[in-house]
Amino acid sequence: MNEETTADAATRRSFRLHNATVPARPLEPALYLVATPIGNLGDITLRALETLAGADVLACEDTRVTRVLLDRYGIQNRPFAYHEHNANEAGPRLLQALEAGRSVALVSDAGTPLVSDPGYRLAQQAIAAGYRVIPIPGASAPLAALVGSGLPNDAFLFAGFLPAKDKARRDRLGELAAAPATLIFFESPHRIGATLLAAADVLGATRPASVCRELTKTYEEFRRGTLADLAAHYQQVENVKGEIVLVIGPPEPVETDEADVEAMLADLSKSMPTAGAATEAARLTGLPRKVLYQRLLEIKNADGR
Repeated sequence: MNEETTADAATRRSFRLHNATVPARPLEPALYLVATPIGNLGDITLRALETLAGADVLACEDTRVTRVLLDRYGIQNRPFAYHEHNANEAGPRLLQALEAGRSVALVSDAGTPLVSDPGYRLAQQAIAAGYRVIPIPGASAPLAALVGSGLPNDAFLFAGFLPAKDKARRDRLGELAAAPATLIFFESPHRIGATLLAAADVLGATRPASVCRELTKTYEEFRRGTLADLAAHYQQVENVKGEIVLVIGPPEPVETDEADVEAMLADLSKSMPTAGAATEAARLTGLPRKVLYQRLLEIKNADGR
């Protein structure tokens, strides 16, 4: 290898910080899951930059989006598209690169790969084939929203996107109503008003929540209040814009006598099916739905119904 080729290779495997060019160390063969900024490009980590610059293969959702990040830091690595529409074709090519002993870095358009994107499929296949999978942690919209919301963070549940249709959305909220944890959802701006109305009805109007919009970007906003307050606000706002994370606080613990719970279940089952009665009882008491469902079945069997 001549001197010019060596210099070219060194330049390709480097990144830029301000006016300094930093060489990237060689990576061991593995699948690297690299978190990228969710808005502010300054939120990239040094380890992520070194991985993006040093990987033999760089896979991403949208090459145009990733190219903006690469150009910001002077990374010349050429991104390769891997997304839900080409996963059946692109996935095997990436696995072949791993088989050949090459390093593969995977990024999503923003945030941590595998969180609400198709990357989990590739990770599962790589693990099943015996290849190393190495996370490169960094920006995460659910965690940024959680810590900025001011809501309890000792236990939390990230539930992705809620269903688009109202009944399915309410059913899903009902399933999560009694979860003893802060709930975190992604939501689109044109559905946030309807989602807050449904959440107020199903989870309770006074339950605390936070609508976290455009995290880390210029117009970042945290709007905090009860579900009823937030629902009322977003019924008045037209053309809500930006990416949204909805954070909803956990239910208040309720001490309920066992006899009262059984009476409630029996009463609810008179006007709704078993599953619906268990869901409603879970919302009212804060007790686990599965436990209430099983108890209602026992009550019905004892009554010969």
